[in-house]
Amino acid sequence: MAALPILFLDVDGPLLPFGDGVPGTPGLARLDAAHGPWLAALPCDLMWATTWMDDANAHIAPLLGLPTLPVATWPDDPAAEATDARQGLHWKTRGLVALAGTRPFVWVDDEIGEKDRAWVAQHHGKALLHKVNPRHGLTDADYLELDAWLRAN
Repeated sequence: MAALPILFLDVDGPLLPFGDGVPGTPGLARLDAAHGPWLAALPCDLMWATTWMDDANAHIAPLLGLPTLPVATWPDDPAAEATDARQGLHWKTRGLVALAGTRPFVWVDDEIGEKDRAWVAQHHGKALLHKVNPRHGLTDADYLELDAWLRAN
């Protein structure tokens, strides 16, 4: 049986929106518990891809009813980071492609750019880079799109 696709999930922006009109004060008060069932229902292996690192498991996962999830880590490589910055790549891009290996993956983040999309398309066979509007965070429409892509891959 083939391994499930990976869903790399950022916290700030997708789960904790920044925008006006979002209930609650900045921070955890803006976390919508409905994300938990949506995320748990997706046909994938979830992995945190956030500067929250293990704090996402300590503070976010329990509020969403999620188990402890693996956390994406990146090597400390200043030369590669400088090269990526010059190329306009997000600092997560290369690392997530490396972590995915040959598995299809989705990257959910509010900072994905066109250069990231082009680089991933050139270096990985099956990936969906899903940019979330950080003013609203993940919406039902986002989850429907993610679910459709994951089921097709």
